[in-house]
Amino acid sequence: MLVIVGYVVVILSVFGGFVLAGGHLLALFQPVELLMIGGAGTGAFLVGNSSKSIKATMKALPSIFKGAKYTKDHYMELMALLYELLGKIRKEGLMAIENDIENAEESPLFAKYPKIMADHHIIEFIADYLRIMLSGNLNAMEIENLMDVEIETHHHEEMVPSHVLAKLGDGLPAFGIVAAVMGVVHTMGSVGIPPAELGVLIGAALVGTFLGILLAYGFISPLASLLEQKAEESSKMFQTVKVTMLANLNGYAPAMAVEFGRKVLNTTERPSFIELEEHVKQKR
Repeated sequence: MLVIVGYVVVILSVFGGFVLAGGHLLALFQPVELLMIGGAGTGAFLVGNSSKSIKATMKALPSIFKGAKYTKDHYMELMALLYELLGKIRKEGLMAIENDIENAEESPLFAKYPKIMADHHIIEFIADYLRIMLSGNLNAMEIENLMDVEIETHHHEEMVPSHVLAKLGDGLPAFGIVAAVMGVVHTMGSVGIPPAELGVLIGAALVGTFLGILLAYGFISPLASLLEQKAEESSKMFQTVKVTMLANLNGYAPAMAVEFGRKVLNTTERPSFIELEEHVKQKR
């Protein structure tokens, strides 16, 4: 919703200001200039990115119209799940969770946390490292290094759409100049026509530069920034799991391990100690 509101503000501010200054909106209606900029931008987008990057970008675009995926409730469910898993390990041993992590979709324990179950990446991350803990072949430091590598890989993949759109946004002003130069070339070929008509051609050529800059900084670059923020948010989930599990591996009780994980969260989503404690008790 904020994306749409922002776009409306951009359009009203730019075009409304132009009208208030005495400009005529029809003078900005230059479909050929828009065709050149849009076509060149699309072509460069296809040439400059692999099919994997293009698919990732197309898949990520619908998410820009949705609100924040990771809310306080989402994090509280995650920490309640971790608390229950670690508590079960502490009471019954590591083998007690084998069936839960091998068949997470059918596990009654995981089923209590639908928000987490909807995120297969985080479920796989939790299950994989619990499975590694079951094997008993790695110490806490080795597991931490492995977690860091996987989180970095995940973050890199999540950042691909924002990088792609940022590059596209950077190129649009240049394509606007290309369209403007083409318009100037056309204008120079029309020398000898009445000054009024010559002025119209020059104005149409300048619209190309205007459209390239507006599309870049008013529409595409803000999307790249938004997708980058969403990627950062998704990484915070993995960091929370990492810190909680490592605290448990280092000998801390589940309640304290979850507290370590709570401290990782941004203050805007971080529940208080009392809120988390009450939520965990309700889920038990």
